[in-house]
Order: sequence, then structure tokens, then C-alpha cells
Amino acid sequence: MPRLLVVHHTPSPALQELLEAVVSGARTDEVEGVEVILRPALTAAAADVLQADGYLLGTPANIGYMSGALKHFFDGIYYPCLEATQRRPYGLYVHGGMDTTGAVRAVRAITTGLRWREIRPPVCVTGAPGKEDLLACWELGALLAAEIAG
Repeated sequence: MPRLLVVHHTPSPALQELLEAVVSGARTDEVEGVEVILRPALTAAAADVLQADGYLLGTPANIGYMSGALKHFFDGIYYPCLEATQRRPYGLYVHGGMDTTGAVRAVRAITTGLRWREIRPPVCVTGAPGKEDLLACWELGALLAAEIAG
């Protein structure tokens, strides 16, 4: 069964809403046969990444960068997963107070090094998530699940 790994840092109610929408999309009845695994960024490990077929990443934008927790995740998995995970699909959602540009740039720099394949532009949300933001997250989850389901 294909596995979708959701690696997230969710310190706020806004990020919790986005996470729930992404997971709901990934677990939609429209896509069958995908196991969705959730791991907080501080506990996700190389073994989780190696056992997954695709990745959903969630982070706040903190002072123009991804969260330290997501950076810690990447530091721990980069070399152990570099060769084995090339071309695997991933998606990203980011929440910021005013801007998400730096966080997106930082994640893309690392995923480019890993040679992961971005399946759609990141979902970037500033301020309180609205209906459209939650729908975009749901669609991101569903799209990535469908991608790895085949």
C-alpha cells in the first residue's frame, strides 16, 4: 500500500486548521489504498521518509524562514535519504502572519537538493485561513494521495 507521510510543525490554531484540511483531502474516499502517516517535524525520521512514497510538508513562516522544527527534520533526513528518495512527489503548505516567501524559498532549496518533485505550487496562507485556503489544502492532500496511488 502506498504511504503518504505528512511532516508538520503545527504550533497555532491556524496551522491546525490547515493540517486538518490537508489530511482530510489525503484521506478522501475518492482515492483508495493510500496510508496517511502523520509525524510532527521534531519526531519524523529518515526511516519514516524512506518508507513513504510521497510527502506533505507543513510549516509556519517564522521571520522569513521555515520553522526550526522543519529545518531540524531536513537536517536529520537529508543525507540518509538523498539517493533513495529522488523524484518522489511532495507538496507544501505554509502559514505566515504577513509573508511566506522566505519559508517557501528555503523549503524549495532543500527539496531541490533532495531532487523531490513538487506536484503543485505551495499553498501559502497569511492571516486567518478562509474557506478558499482550506479548500486549497484539501485539494493539495487529495492530489498528492492520488499521485502516489497511481
